[in-house]
Amino acid sequence: MKGFTGLTKRNIQIYFKDIHTVIFSLLTSIIVFVLYLLFLKGTFVSAIEESMQGLEALVSADDVKMFVNGVLLVGILGSATITIPYNCLTTIVKDRERKVDYDILATPVKRWQIILSYLTAAVISSFLMTSLLLTAGLIILSILGNMHLTLLSILGAYAVIFLGCLSSSALFMSIVLFFKSSSAAGAFFGILSAAAGFVIGAYIPISQFSSKIQTICNLLPASQICALLRNTLLSGCLDEMDHSIGGLDNGAFAEAIRQSMTFNASIFEKSLPVNAMFIYIGIFTLLSLLVMIFFYTKVYKKN
Repeated sequence: MKGFTGLTKRNIQIYFKDIHTVIFSLLTSIIVFVLYLLFLKGTFVSAIEESMQGLEALVSADDVKMFVNGVLLVGILGSATITIPYNCLTTIVKDRERKVDYDILATPVKRWQIILSYLTAAVISSFLMTSLLLTAGLIILSILGNMHLTLLSILGAYAVIFLGCLSSSALFMSIVLFFKSSSAAGAFFGILSAAAGFVIGAYIPISQFSSKIQTICNLLPASQICALLRNTLLSGCLDEMDHSIGGLDNGAFAEAIRQSMTFNASIFEKSLPVNAMFIYIGIFTLLSLLVMIFFYTKVYKKN
């Protein structure tokens, strides 16, 4: 396994040594943050305030603001679990373009170990970067106010982003195998960056789209990863607001927020509970890995 370990380490180092790649992999997250500062924060706050008409005196304005800050963090993390794994995997394209893959294939390392090293490096690199974003976000939010998070919720958030990095890496692996030049991979990344924010509901809640568009978005694991992050990071704040109302609305406000902010993915007009989303992402990841293995044997000749 020394060959596999060495290649994995090499692929991780390539990503982190290229500062431009690191910055561009965070492009969508940066865009989400900038748009939040410009107008998204006001839009989300207004939407929540409209949902609690007549209850304004009971719900703390600070809780509303912290909830919206949590929505921003979820958008940043969700986009990062898409763009960072993809940029890590572009090492495959660069190796093919520079003919480095010929040297790698000439080594005694088995083919499955080579492709697995790329995947493992992408998962590790993206998880480290996304974990850094989550940690920084939690520290900043703790300074700004109280998100009412438990230790279990925080650990759950790290587990969800790991699953997100794994599922995205498995999905994009099958795509990058077909790119023969960095320019082609870069062009696809431009499309991916533009679409990512909408697909995960970072700009506009997915619930605002038609049922067909919701289904298309939620079929992708990244959207369900964001829904799981909302459940782990935002439920405490939402429960606190619901507790402040004291049951006067029979939980209508909290339920309306859960639906409007997409706490549960909707596929073919059916809402998926948390357990179902975990199962769906797991199956999707497994199928993506099988497709990756199939395409890899087609793209690269066997020994």
